[in-house]
Amino acid sequence: MNSTVDDLENISQVELGRRSYRRQQTIRSVLISAVSTVAFAVVIWLILENSPGWQITRETFFSARYFVEALPAVAMGLWLNIQILFFAVIGVAILAVILATLRSLRGPVFFPLRFFAAAYTDLFRGMPFLIVLYLIGFGIPALNPATRIPAALLGTVALILTYSSYVAEVLRAGLEAVHPSQRFAARSLGLSHGQALRYVVIPQAVRKVTPALMNDFISMQKDVGLISVLGAVDAIQQANTYNFTSYVVAGLLFVVFSWPFIRLSDWYTARLREREQTGGAV
Repeated sequence: MNSTVDDLENISQVELGRRSYRRQQTIRSVLISAVSTVAFAVVIWLILENSPGWQITRETFFSARYFVEALPAVAMGLWLNIQILFFAVIGVAILAVILATLRSLRGPVFFPLRFFAAAYTDLFRGMPFLIVLYLIGFGIPALNPATRIPAALLGTVALILTYSSYVAEVLRAGLEAVHPSQRFAARSLGLSHGQALRYVVIPQAVRKVTPALMNDFISMQKDVGLISVLGAVDAIQQANTYNFTSYVVAGLLFVVFSWPFIRLSDWYTARLREREQTGGAV
């Protein structure tokens, strides 16, 4: 009995020593990181301060006065970007699910649908988004010059057409990653092909490709700013002044808008990796 108590005491002392060592290593790492960060910042600051054109660059891109003046107007324009993004996400989700479902259909009778879905995704994945914006934004209004279509609506349509092709391919990869036994088991229980997709296959596929879907969503958040080329008064259009500080304001607002979703994507990816490493179900 005494021997067991002594062993436990020894083990606890060893564990306490390990914890103390880990704390010391953590403190040491934090201090080294802080010092190296400060040193790097000082070096960058010295390089900028000693650059011949730094004063002009600072006044043109980083003027505090213009920053304060541009912030309200650019923030108001960002609200249009948020509205467009909201409706574009809904449209992309619906159209991408339809395209991925069409490409997953089996049997020769569905070949025309599969071919249409494949041609659609190949076309819009290969075409730059800016060209799609020009074709939709200037091509559709040319069909009926008497009717004025809002630039925001045309930009939303272009976003949906482009990003639905990316999301559809991601979803299709997720559908194919689900083991066929899941589909067969659902069919053996009496579910139709559509019910098997809806209740069994699609939920598993979405979980597998959620990180990739979140990355597409973050990319769409950035590209929504390109609708300014159609004349929509968004954050980028509001930043169109003679001083480039307003563009810095717009860029920072887009970063602030995207940052929560970027962090959420990183957290969810790490969570999935941890569950896979521990043998949990994904």
